[in-house]
Amino acid sequence: MNNNRRDAPTLAEHDHMTLTDLLLHAGGLIARYPAMAVTAFVGVCSAGLWNPGTPWHQGAVWLIVALVVYTAIDTIHEMIVAFRKGRVGVDLLALLSIASTAMVGEYWAAWLVCLMIRTGEMIEIYAQRRAQESLTALVDAAPATANVVTRTGNDLLSSPWQVRQIDQVKVGDVLIVRPGETVPSDGELLSDRATLDMSAINGESMPVHVGKAGHVLSGSINGEMALAMRVATPPNESQYQRILDLVKTARESRAPIVRTADTLAIPFTILSLILAGAAWALTGNPVRFPQVLVLATPCPLLIAAPVAYMGGTGRLARSSIIIKRQEILEVLGKVTHIFFDKTGTLTSKQPQVTRVELAEGFEHTDSTWILCAAGALESNSVHILAKGIVSAAERTGKETLLATDIREQPGQGVQGVVDGKTVCVGRAEFVVGNGLSLPGKSDEWSQQSRSQWNKWDKAALNEMAAYVSIDGTPAARIILRDVPRPAARASIERLRVLGIHKITMLTGDHMDSAQIVAKEVGIQDVRASLLPEDKFAAVHANRAEQSETDVKHHAEITMMVGDGVNDAPVLAAANVGIAMTDGSSTAASQSSQVVIMNDDIGGVPSAVEIARMTRKIMLQAVVGGLVVATACMVLAAFGLISVVLGALIQEGIDAASILWSLRTAFISQKTLQVVR
Repeated sequence: MNNNRRDAPTLAEHDHMTLTDLLLHAGGLIARYPAMAVTAFVGVCSAGLWNPGTPWHQGAVWLIVALVVYTAIDTIHEMIVAFRKGRVGVDLLALLSIASTAMVGEYWAAWLVCLMIRTGEMIEIYAQRRAQESLTALVDAAPATANVVTRTGNDLLSSPWQVRQIDQVKVGDVLIVRPGETVPSDGELLSDRATLDMSAINGESMPVHVGKAGHVLSGSINGEMALAMRVATPPNESQYQRILDLVKTARESRAPIVRTADTLAIPFTILSLILAGAAWALTGNPVRFPQVLVLATPCPLLIAAPVAYMGGTGRLARSSIIIKRQEILEVLGKVTHIFFDKTGTLTSKQPQVTRVELAEGFEHTDSTWILCAAGALESNSVHILAKGIVSAAERTGKETLLATDIREQPGQGVQGVVDGKTVCVGRAEFVVGNGLSLPGKSDEWSQQSRSQWNKWDKAALNEMAAYVSIDGTPAARIILRDVPRPAARASIERLRVLGIHKITMLTGDHMDSAQIVAKEVGIQDVRASLLPEDKFAAVHANRAEQSETDVKHHAEITMMVGDGVNDAPVLAAANVGIAMTDGSSTAASQSSQVVIMNDDIGGVPSAVEIARMTRKIMLQAVVGGLVVATACMVLAAFGLISVVLGALIQEGIDAASILWSLRTAFISQKTLQVVR
């Protein structure tokens, strides 16, 4: 699928376009906007025939009248459709403007109103497309087919396969994903290795390297080599499909303030009719009625407001922040109390190595080698500390060591041979006890080993230790701890700058260790030793006092930020639940209203900032457009603005308000600083 289609050539391309290319391009525009083409054609022909006192002049008038009738019929049809959706203002006013200008003999004004309607449609289509393009890109990138292996052989990549529709793919099917193709479903990598672009899932531009038996996520784009994989999840339940479901729901939803704008368009229409009728009645001049009416534009209400919120939704998507419904965007900007889960949210997802302490006799040993040896042994372990040790070993940049004869005692430790040395990693009791029966060592040695461990100070409350022995001799201990995310403190500070001072950390850890992390990230309100039901109660207690009316009147609005895996009930308890994920968690899209796909805690203040800026831009577009339109209507009522000039001014107001609201799709970081 080609996602790089553009509707118009660039300026540079124009220099190389032939006449045929230009004609084809023009033909495409006419086919896309036939009503606009007809209106423009009538205007050109009428201008050529316009010569009062000649038969040609009457022909020009009839052309415009025919256009008015055609536009009126089309507008009535649109009005019926809009009425079924509860919106009547824009179509009714347009219909009355067309009819009244033609009836008083202001034919060029009538043509301008017709042109105004068609250009308004084009601007609306353009604005909505630009506002939604970040969301549309996600949907368009979804694969419709998959290459399913029909008969497996020794070399999977050489096995025969056939293209099937994505809904025909089943769990257990073996798929071939060619270079540049999108992975259609979550699964297990059968090839030795693969390089994947996961930017559509988590927003990260750096490629991700996956080894054999590794987890392959749907929505990833395969690199330069074909890969074979086994489907683990039905495509309609995959992580990427859940993201698409969120996107589609967000596009189809309407924020409460947008629904309010639709309602306000009705009294605005009535006010416009009263003002136009009063101007006619008081002056006795029927021209005053269309003079006022051509300036009556509820477009800032009916078009600018939804375009602004759709643009804000798209801007969030560009920051790897997906919302379920547009109404969440409105609530996001009003949050007053934020709850953060500690582990995996404020801190890294697994304990990180902070230092390696060497034992007596090993002071001159390369601590990097010890760390890499431990990482080689722990690479196949599922222990909570294993990933942290493996990650630290990878960060050294040293060549991966090969471990053989690996044996693990669950919950105790692991033992193996690295570079010809027997290495044991695990709990102190496991390592001091000679691991898994190390030969040639006596009980006396075991006592000496315990003496060495005792010389080390006890690890701090927030630290954990993995002990290492080499050939039966105590060599080192690796200290790990829950490390705050690099951007955690800065994100908390940004939230305070935004005026959100109620920030609470929830954790199941003891208060002493929780306070250490809280101090590092800058949070004073800490609630520790909580079970999952305690966290739920803490968040729900704040929300329980709120009603829908409270939310609208800026009562305390709660937000819960978690990793979306163990925090599902708590995320649902808050007014806004935000799940942070790297794209590998399907629980995130089920339990929260907002999903930060790049696992960046900085997305929390960014979401609040974008929500606030979206509302600010929307109000500027709506209020500014209505104020200018109303002022011009008053001037027109006194005869200070002609019908033709009024139609041109109205077109300018519509274009300005809609394009101003479109700014929400392009909110820059520099602009966000103003919000702070």
